[in-house]
Amino acid sequence: MTDRWLIALDIDGTTVREDDSLSERVAEAVRAVVDAGHLVVLATGRSQSTTESLAVRVGIEPEWLVVANGALILRREGGEYVREHVEVFDAAPALERIVQGLPDARFLVEDASGFRRYTRGMDDWNLDRAEEVAFTGLAVEPAMRVVVMSPDHGVEEFLEIVEGMGLHKVSYAIGFSSWLDIAPDGVNKATGLQRVVDASGIPRERVLVVGDGRNDIDMLEWAAAGGGRAVAMGQAPDEVVAASNEQTATVDEDGLADVLEPLAAIDSARS
Repeated sequence: MTDRWLIALDIDGTTVREDDSLSERVAEAVRAVVDAGHLVVLATGRSQSTTESLAVRVGIEPEWLVVANGALILRREGGEYVREHVEVFDAAPALERIVQGLPDARFLVEDASGFRRYTRGMDDWNLDRAEEVAFTGLAVEPAMRVVVMSPDHGVEEFLEIVEGMGLHKVSYAIGFSSWLDIAPDGVNKATGLQRVVDASGIPRERVLVVGDGRNDIDMLEWAAAGGGRAVAMGQAPDEVVAASNEQTATVDEDGLADVLEPLAAIDSARS
């Protein structure tokens, strides 16, 4: 019997700050829990390439990555990541419904291969392996992930518009600003992490998840329901905090390090 934990970390607003900077204290804490033998998983809405690059910045080589909000599960094998599981969906119905409510929105659609098609105005996103298309060219392949941005709307107004759209047969999460992540129906970070739990054999009561955004609510609720630790960052919205059973300091205060440093002292091989 060991004390090994599965530690699932959101990236933006949890591991890195809003400006994408990485605290050395946080990086050291993540490396320390890895060195102690715990299983660290990056669980994010990011793409595979940007998730892998963050792992390099932190200085870790995670055995598992849960990306695209759970639609893509990656396992490290022979020094590279292989696709363990991929979920896709027909994005056309959701795109048509959204553009009716948000005619000036900007869109990005990522397919199962990681290739991205986007409309004008998505310049702040990673556009490697991507091409700009007209709106009608977005849904030419089954989608793994859809991103919708509407910078002209405030967050609360955007929330109200999206909630009133009645999107069906997709899972979606709304970020801090006026952007929307859409995943296949029933797919989220929690469903991805359950696959990692099943493969690793680590019991649910030794699962720790840390996040700050609305796309973290499912995994926070999942961890708490299994008797694990569900930690919300200090700057998280009220509904994210409500899904958690713990709260730490903000990302700017190195809240993740506060959570991980005590665990780094628990050697997973100790019985």
